[in-house]
Amino acid sequence: MKKKKLAIVSDHAGYFLKEKLLKYLIKNQYEIKDFGSFSEESVDYPDFGHPLAKAISSGEFELGISICGTGNGINMTVNKHPGIRSALCWSEEIGRLARAHNDANICALPGRFLSESEAFLIVKTFLNTDFEGGRHKRRVDKISLKMY
Repeated sequence: MKKKKLAIVSDHAGYFLKEKLLKYLIKNQYEIKDFGSFSEESVDYPDFGHPLAKAISSGEFELGISICGTGNGINMTVNKHPGIRSALCWSEEIGRLARAHNDANICALPGRFLSESEAFLIVKTFLNTDFEGGRHKRRVDKISLKMY
């Protein structure tokens, strides 16, 4: 099975978890780009989320992982970009359904509220779940705003 091209990002609150996930993903031979942040020094999550979202929106990367303290700020940021369907995933089941039913292309994680093992399981499930299509495709196709 071909591994997907991934991108990952965090703010300072998600830095520690991002570093752990990076090691896991590299060990599992994913091609991955780290968009930062690169320390626990306080930063603004939009400065890191926008480049990640642009890279996925452009097709440079297939899927992304974004992490901030609650997952909300980074999730709101990346969802501003065309073609981005980021889901805030706090459990394995949410991660699975985000891919299977919503064709999510970014998994947003609440770094301050997950254990490492929970985060690994969510990410593993997210990355290994395919979009089901069918009735879900019709709904996903209606997400993007159109001028009426």
